[in-house]
Amino acid sequence: MKFVEITNKKKFTLIVIFLFLYVIINLFDGQRGLISYFEKKNKINQLVEKKKKLISDLELIEKKKSILNNKVDINYLENLYRKKFMVGKKSERVYISAKNDD
Repeated sequence: MKFVEITNKKKFTLIVIFLFLYVIINLFDGQRGLISYFEKKNKINQLVEKKKKLISDLELIEKKKSILNNKVDINYLENLYRKKFMVGKKSERVYISAKNDD
């Protein structure tokens, strides 16, 4: 009975405490909470980086396509030939890099 008497006297305080806890929990958790905000911000940054990579890949592919379609670029074909078959002139030194551009 003592608990009921205390709650009757302090109803306003209990309601304020519950509302405060509700606001705090929703501030940090939930669809529009702080944690969700940082997760969404991280996802946006990842998507922006992926978009930049895809754009650079697309530009490279369009460049190769235009080189092969419009007119034959002898220098480009010579570079491809040297890279693929590791061929050089007698006075040249051929270095092989670990990075593969194609």
